Amino acid sequence: MLTSHVIAPAARLGQKRLLTAKNPIPMTSSPTSPLDVILAFLKAMETKDYDTALPLIADDCEYTNVPMATVHGPAGVRAVLEPFFAPTLRNEFIVLRKAVEGDTVFLDRLDRHQLGPDRWAEFPVTGVFEVRDGSIVLWRDNFDVATLVRQWPELAAALG
Repeated sequence: MLTSHVIAPAARLGQKRLLTAKNPIPMTSSPTSPLDVILAFLKAMETKDYDTALPLIADDCEYTNVPMATVHGPAGVRAVLEPFFAPTLRNEFIVLRKAVEGDTVFLDRLDRHQLGPDRWAEFPVTGVFEVRDGSIVLWRDNFDVATLVRQWPELAAALG
C-alpha cells in the first residue's frame, strides 16, 4: 500500500497530519501535479496494473534503475518491471520523504515485495522523476543491489 510517513499540512485546519495506511496519500482519477502523477504511477505498480501505470510514461521517457542499464519509453519500462514484479504476491512503496521542485519529484522510499506467505524483500530506494505535461519523462531509481539480492537471491542470475 502506497503510504507516506512524512508530515503534510492539513488543508483547512492549518494543522499537520501524518500520512499513513490509515491516512493514505490522496489519489485523483486524473493526476495533475508532478507529485500526483508519480504517486498514481506507484499506486498502479503496487498491483501490477500496467494498463494504468504505463500511460503515465512518456514515449521518450528515460528510465534507469541504477546500477542497471537505461531503457526508454513505456515498452522499455515494461520490459524491466514485468519480469521483476512477476514473482511478487504483493508490493508496497512506502514514501518516507518527498520533495518537489517544479516538475522534479524526489522520493525516499522503502520498497517492499512479498515473495511468499511469510517472505518479504525490502530495500531503500531514492527515486528522481521529471514530469512534463502529465507524463513521466525521466525516472532514475538508486538502490543497493547487494541489499536486494541478500533477501531475494533468485534475482542474482537475472541481474548478472
